[in-house]
Amino acid sequence: MSLLKRLNAEPTPPPAAAPTPAATMPAAAAPAPALNTPPAAAAPALQTPAAAPSAGVEVANDSAGNAKMLELSLAITDRILASFGSQTQIERSAETERLIQERFANYYRQSGVNLGQDQIKALYAMVMTEIYGFGPIQNLLDDDTVTEVMVNGPQMIYAERKGKIVLTDIKFLGDDHALKIIDRIIRPLGRRVDRKWPMVDARLPDGSRVNAIIPPCAIDGPTITIRKFSKSKLQISDLIRFGSMTKEMADFLQACVVSKLNVVVSGGTGSGKTTLLNVLSNFIPEEDRIVTIEDSAELKLAQDHVVRLEAKPAEVDGTGRVAIRDLVINSLRMRPERIVIGECRGGEAFDMLQAMNTGHDGSLTTLHANAPRDAIARLETMCMMAGMDMPLQVIREQIASAINLIVQQTRLRDGSRKVSAITEVQGLESGTVVLQDIFVLEEKGITPEGKMITELRPTGVRPKFTPTLEANGFKLPPSIFGAVFPGRR
Repeated sequence: MSLLKRLNAEPTPPPAAAPTPAATMPAAAAPAPALNTPPAAAAPALQTPAAAPSAGVEVANDSAGNAKMLELSLAITDRILASFGSQTQIERSAETERLIQERFANYYRQSGVNLGQDQIKALYAMVMTEIYGFGPIQNLLDDDTVTEVMVNGPQMIYAERKGKIVLTDIKFLGDDHALKIIDRIIRPLGRRVDRKWPMVDARLPDGSRVNAIIPPCAIDGPTITIRKFSKSKLQISDLIRFGSMTKEMADFLQACVVSKLNVVVSGGTGSGKTTLLNVLSNFIPEEDRIVTIEDSAELKLAQDHVVRLEAKPAEVDGTGRVAIRDLVINSLRMRPERIVIGECRGGEAFDMLQAMNTGHDGSLTTLHANAPRDAIARLETMCMMAGMDMPLQVIREQIASAINLIVQQTRLRDGSRKVSAITEVQGLESGTVVLQDIFVLEEKGITPEGKMITELRPTGVRPKFTPTLEANGFKLPPSIFGAVFPGRR
């Protein structure tokens, strides 16, 4: 029986979502697809092939064999793509999959390589990911347990699972292979990267954030960093279940957001700031008009009355750039009741403070800082970056009057992400912004398995803005803030 007949002749129709097939890489322990059963990624299943002919080159099931399989898959992919002529993007359909099957069978026979049943299936899956997916890293992108993919050059690919970063056995064939994948990611967005401008920010069809940088700036080869986002939108109950915050903290934050207090989410890189900002935004009432402003669109608000704005990078000639600050200034003319800024990195912090001080209460944003006090210092620095020649004292007055609450998000040593402090900005005293912790995280040790033992507890201090919460219908019990009554637990 010919190889073409051994391929399933009826391709599975493409899924409604963006066509990114979930391929299995040809590792020695990788399970082969079931016979006559199409994998979840809509790639055609392979039937059991007849015994491989005795002539030709055999490929072993080891690291060297995997490299040869990858090289063979790229060679077959190039020939298949060339056979479609000048088409830059092959639309996925039953007809094109049938043509790909036929040409795969033909080019495989011509290669003179002997593969077993499982290897042929793996090879076909690799070809499909090269045509419709993102090559070797596609299986990491399809793995729901992977939250981040880091390509440190073509031969070194890391993945983050449950907060831990591990080195995978996945590799690109070389710099050119990695550059092809980068081009496939950014081409649909109308973006480009080359030696003249070797950096690019983009996002995948599922919203995952991508940063790529290539030589000469990336010394060890093309570097790709992909921050994945959960397919299911997290709720506040999920963060409580994960231990990221307590029920009392969640009730307090809900009261603050509904009562239109201005909230800053602070934290380090990868600490979960954007996730927490997404969750807090769920508390915004449906009737409020919200304008979100981001460098790369990540927020997914549940409300209907939302206007989403995204910064625009400069063109190749350096013109046409629309910065976050430009969007913040423009948003003030759009009658927003809430402004949500994905992240403040520069002079837009000054415009955000101006908005918070001029009637746009209930705004939210994030910034990079390791503690609430550091967040104040960062805000001062970013306001100075706006180019306004103002005394530091005036900037501090703006911060003290605009910001009500700082929520500190921290990634612990065991990889878990928790709210480590909820801090009130009480005002200005003797030229210094006064902060008061309402909730704090206390580290109590570490288990033999390496898990951090922590306790999220109130400090016993009621915030000064309690009358504002009560005026909006939130009469929080004293027990939320740690009050203890005699004779009661």
